[in-house]
Amino acid sequence: MVKPIKIDEQTWRFEEEGVRFFLLTGKTRALLVDSGMQTNNAREVAREYTDLPLSLLNTHADPDHICSNKEFDAFYMHPAECVNYYGKQKRSGCILPVWDGDVLDLGDRTLRIIALPGHTPGSIAVLDERNRRLFSGDPVQDGRIFMFGACREMHAYVHSLYRLEKMTGLFDDIYPSHGSCPVSPALIPQLAAAAEQILAGQAQGAPAEVFGQPISAYDMGMAVFLCDRDASWEIRKE
Repeated sequence: MVKPIKIDEQTWRFEEEGVRFFLLTGKTRALLVDSGMQTNNAREVAREYTDLPLSLLNTHADPDHICSNKEFDAFYMHPAECVNYYGKQKRSGCILPVWDGDVLDLGDRTLRIIALPGHTPGSIAVLDERNRRLFSGDPVQDGRIFMFGACREMHAYVHSLYRLEKMTGLFDDIYPSHGSCPVSPALIPQLAAAAEQILAGQAQGAPAEVFGQPISAYDMGMAVFLCDRDASWEIRKE
């Protein structure tokens, strides 16, 4: 069951087991950021808190973020995520493309799109400019960061984080989809440095299994990176 938590008069977070999604409202429009993992009626859930015209934006297309997409005829997503949404996930629906730097205006509340490829090709974050909050999806969190399987790329992830670090003067708090909420912008360079250590073969991964797939789990203190066992850095160490 989803648990609603009020952040302020125009912002709510909805907690499921292990993942969360968000509702943001302005003066004229409302936006769901992701649509849940087990919640099949995110639109209905949101209607308990707003009667404004409601749209959906997906930070990316992993299955724990798109459960209620079927409730919407169309939804905002970065087009680079099509390989994940239509290909890997075999989902349907019409994508409304958003690109890095695009702005969605909810009415006296502007949301800027920030591309963060790496966790998936089309991963994005949403910057709530007036409230100085970043809704980061999966790339910035202190939980388990999935970097194994198709659509993941650690080098791109590192570049995304270092670029995001240059923007930290624009936000005070980060609201991730997993782990603690909120977290500090200081986490961003820590995650980038940890990912670089993994790429350089300077971190020790432990054998683990997720969804029946053997992986390497790197506990870096601030987060755990779940990576392919046959990744290039694993091969170099052998």
